Amino acid sequence: MLSAAARYPHLYPQTPQGWDGRSILRGVREILDQLTTGAAKLATAPVFTLSRTETIDSLETVHHVEQALIAAKLHLIRHIEVLGIPATQHYRSTAGWLQAQLHLDPQPARELAQAAAAINRRPAIDDALCTNTVDARQATVIANAVNKLPATTSGETLSAAESTLIKHADQFPPHKLRHLGERILEHVAPEIAEQTEREALDRADARAHTKRSLTLTRPEDGQVRIFGTLSTEDAAIVNAALDPLCVPRPGDDRTPGQRRADALVDVCRLALRTQDLPDNGGAPPQLAVTVPFNTITGQLQTGTLDNGERLAPAAVRRLACDAHILPIVLGGAGQILDAGRARRLATGPIRRALTVRDGGCTFPHCDRTPRWCDAHHLIPWSAGGTTTLDNLALLCNHHHHMIHDGHWQIQMDSDGLPEFIPPPWTDPRQRPRRNNYHRRT
Repeated sequence: MLSAAARYPHLYPQTPQGWDGRSILRGVREILDQLTTGAAKLATAPVFTLSRTETIDSLETVHHVEQALIAAKLHLIRHIEVLGIPATQHYRSTAGWLQAQLHLDPQPARELAQAAAAINRRPAIDDALCTNTVDARQATVIANAVNKLPATTSGETLSAAESTLIKHADQFPPHKLRHLGERILEHVAPEIAEQTEREALDRADARAHTKRSLTLTRPEDGQVRIFGTLSTEDAAIVNAALDPLCVPRPGDDRTPGQRRADALVDVCRLALRTQDLPDNGGAPPQLAVTVPFNTITGQLQTGTLDNGERLAPAAVRRLACDAHILPIVLGGAGQILDAGRARRLATGPIRRALTVRDGGCTFPHCDRTPRWCDAHHLIPWSAGGTTTLDNLALLCNHHHHMIHDGHWQIQMDSDGLPEFIPPPWTDPRQRPRRNNYHRRT
């Protein structure tokens, strides 16, 4: 079995003459002590007296020192693996050991372990990191790009790819280097680039399909995080569905991320309104909200979804407007008094009449078509409002939230069409407005 020095020669150079193990250990400890002391002093040093130039220079120096320390950390991680420490302490992976030992989150621990493994195979990249030619993320990107080249790639081509990417590190950040790395053979070996790229795309497609996933976390502080991985093809389909719904509208102050989140919910709302989804447990897909009877007849407080999660009163009121939400009304002893009342649901002829009358979202200037809209009760169903045309108006998800926030008011004009009263800070005279976009006169 090869020794650690034989397997990783660039991490285990020949011991300098006159040095033994104790000398090396003593030297490393002295350096670490100096670093610890110096870093503590630097962290607490006042910087308000530095000029603009001195501040920039100091920041760049700290960054370079940080990258050199990352290189040292990666070397130590590889040596920890060589010593078999994670396995002897009953960890299934180096990332798991790092997570426990350094109190890291799972993702940073995995990134460290992967970076150590990737750079270890490429001594020239390791040297570039140690000499501040590249930073840690650039080094990882370059190493991954070179390591992904086919096994049949010649050593000369690998070295050329490596040196080309290192040379461009002073021009491009990691994400651009990654893109360049994907096409590196076009620069260093164009005669095999096309075939290699086709094979790489086939492998990537198969790998992406296998690794596809979607996870919704449990709510924390009213928020659910979405994590997922899609293939390039699947992501293109998702983007094609979301992009038309992400176009900013007049007065739209949402961030791009907020528009994408709303678009995803809109697409799912549309899917729930169709008859094309498969049954779920023998019934059409639907969202159940449980609300105690005394809050329905008095003031709405909290509701419970069918997965046990709690909803704020404002969310319950919004869901109570939606035509495809099933209310489950409980009595004082928890008995089910009503599992969905037809008079609340704006379905069939009423929904069609709403579509003809409103033509889409009724909020001023909004261009959302009926398929993207909820049927909003002007007098809430929970407060005794009826499901009739004179108490309903179509609203898209975004403007539905706005109305339930309570700043804008909605009412029916004498001609039977919905109009909106703006808050005083939008219009001190609070003149009614209506949407003329959908109506053709």
